[in-house]
Amino acid sequence: MRVVNGVDLVVIGADGGPDRGFGGSAQAAAGARLLADVLPGMCFDAGSAGCRVAVVDPGADANTMLTAVREAAARPGRWLLVCLVGQLVADPRGRRLALVTGGSTADNAYRRGLAWDWVVSAMVHGDQEEALLLVDAVADRDTWAALERGGGEDGAGELLSYPRVPLWGRVGRYTAGRRGRDAVLPGGGGSFSRALTTVLRQGLPGAPAAVSPLDLQPAVAALLDGGDPETGAAPVGGAPGARLLVPPQGGRLLMRNRAAVRGALAGLSLSEELLAVLWRESAPTDPPSA
Repeated sequence: MRVVNGVDLVVIGADGGPDRGFGGSAQAAAGARLLADVLPGMCFDAGSAGCRVAVVDPGADANTMLTAVREAAARPGRWLLVCLVGQLVADPRGRRLALVTGGSTADNAYRRGLAWDWVVSAMVHGDQEEALLLVDAVADRDTWAALERGGGEDGAGELLSYPRVPLWGRVGRYTAGRRGRDAVLPGGGGSFSRALTTVLRQGLPGAPAAVSPLDLQPAVAALLDGGDPETGAAPVGGAPGARLLVPPQGGRLLMRNRAAVRGALAGLSLSEELLAVLWRESAPTDPPSA
């Protein structure tokens, strides 16, 4: 029986460039850096040493981005995590989605972009036991309308409603121009990237030492669109037109709960606490189910 270990993490924060219509990706690179800084080491079974990270340049073209996903998917491992941060655009028929890449214009954004189908196909055919696609994105008026038309084989909404790989994240609406200044931008305040990394850093008080994405989802949702990062209070009203992508039940991906570690160490003396820290750092990281 083949034994595989480790996590492959691919983080793509695509900067759509100077075109005003793609201003929704203005902070995508910052959100990608944040995810790349926090996610490694948070996987309970692997830790930083077992996480292979690929961060794609925000100005890269679609082929470079897709190559990073394919190379990660080709490596045997326990999990493949791919993060897409930026602005989505639909094809002219409203059936397919792509992540807007640098230098795009209104006429060529879908053709130049990183096609959603390409990413999902690479993940589906990867050599990992499980995969998860994290999405922090916005969509303009036309793309949002394509998503709102719902599922069915002829609509882009099917890609989010009946995904071929598990999804976790948020897709919001974005309007170019002055009206877009108040939008929640991927990687910016109130975004999924910010909320997820805040929850991972703070942990879930009272929860076990290892938690699933579904366990984390309520706390992440409470911070989206301007929730209080200190109290976890939900925002009042929130931003209209946001669509949350909730991770499914099941799966073996577990994340470290830092609040549980802090709680376990709270009652120890200083010397005992130091010993506990040293033990935790040197302990084997084989998964409980192995």
